[in-house]
Amino acid sequence: MAVKAFVSWSSGKDSACALAEAQRSGMAEIVGLLTTVNEAFDRVAMHGVRNSLLDRQIAALGLPCVKVPLPHPCPMAAYEARMAEASAIVKARGADHLIFGDLFLEDVRAYREAQLGRVGLRGLFPLWGRATRVLAEAMIKGGFTAYVACLDPKQLDRGFAGRRFDPSFLAALPMTVDPCGERGEFHTVVTDGPVFQTPIEVIVGETVDRDGFVFTDIIPHENRGSGVL
Repeated sequence: MAVKAFVSWSSGKDSACALAEAQRSGMAEIVGLLTTVNEAFDRVAMHGVRNSLLDRQIAALGLPCVKVPLPHPCPMAAYEARMAEASAIVKARGADHLIFGDLFLEDVRAYREAQLGRVGLRGLFPLWGRATRVLAEAMIKGGFTAYVACLDPKQLDRGFAGRRFDPSFLAALPMTVDPCGERGEFHTVVTDGPVFQTPIEVIVGETVDRDGFVFTDIIPHENRGSGVL
């Protein structure tokens, strides 16, 4: 019998692909999503994705979501305390595993597993160890649609901000950049794929620099003209 699990939902392609792979392989029964949200900006933490777009993703996936509010800035102690509270909710809903879209960063995986162990949960990593170029191409071929919502200008030119994650994007990436952005070079927001019941129509909005990163506002079509980046 498959274990019950929540997906650590970043709003991006890797978490969506991890969800798809967990379902395909039967490794887990997916019972919900867990997402961190920046309280100050009302956006998905790190990716900068609007809460309204996150809600559209949740509806398209047909899964309940536990949103974890984080302060800005967020000290590590505050992050770990709020994640511990969220883990209690996950367990109360019958899940004992959390699924991550991590690919190869050993220190990140070790940290996650240590934190999960403290709250009585275990991690699942369905994409772990896959060749990231092959994986990126498979995501695109498999029907995932995503846009670059955030990038690190120290690693990737800001001209890539807001671009669709497609073959031309992969072909244009410098050799120093991981094709999936696993080292934090870029982060995406996913708007369609095999795990979605319906695609989400979006508009690529304004690009701004904030806190050393470049963010592009990816806007649900009906929300055009609303909100502040």
